[in-house]
Amino acid sequence: MEKHTPAHQSDSSALGQQRLPGDLAIWVFILAELLVFAVFFGAYVFARAGDVELFSAEQAMLNSNLGALNTVLLVTSSFFVVRAVQLGEAGEGRRAANWLAGAIACGAGFVVVKFSEYVAQFSQGISLSSSTFHMFYISLTFFHFMHVLLGLVILVALWRNARAGLYGPDNMNGLESGAAYWHMVDLVWLILFPLVYVLR
Repeated sequence: MEKHTPAHQSDSSALGQQRLPGDLAIWVFILAELLVFAVFFGAYVFARAGDVELFSAEQAMLNSNLGALNTVLLVTSSFFVVRAVQLGEAGEGRRAANWLAGAIACGAGFVVVKFSEYVAQFSQGISLSSSTFHMFYISLTFFHFMHVLLGLVILVALWRNARAGLYGPDNMNGLESGAAYWHMVDLVWLILFPLVYVLR
């Protein structure tokens, strides 16, 4: 006699197979960091509303082309990380290392571009005390810059593990956790760039 599984049981089983990629701890950390950035962004918007003319004038002095280049670099790096995770899940952890190397190169490119931007701005006498806009600009972008540096350290660790063949369908926790953090870094920049560089 054929045994039928009740529909509600099969639905529950399907739900049980769904899981949050990576460690729960990394998601708690990511949510906490996003909350901090949200507070920063809210404060920026509030301050800008109080002096739109000043903010718009000083925003116009930023090199939006460099900001756009950094946006392309981070979006590309996130795509490379996605490919690395897909290969890890497919049991091709060593091939994933090549994509992680590409993500690291893009992240390093972001650091070089942003650092050169800082050098040019600081040589012009721009500092935290120059104006309210510059205080927010430097604080926001440097806070994000430090997250990029931490993300690069994580990506290098993932790359080394991938080269060693440590990732596969049964061992994706570390790779997924690192990928989630890097995507958070990318997401924050996708909000920060138009807010600080483009919004007039």
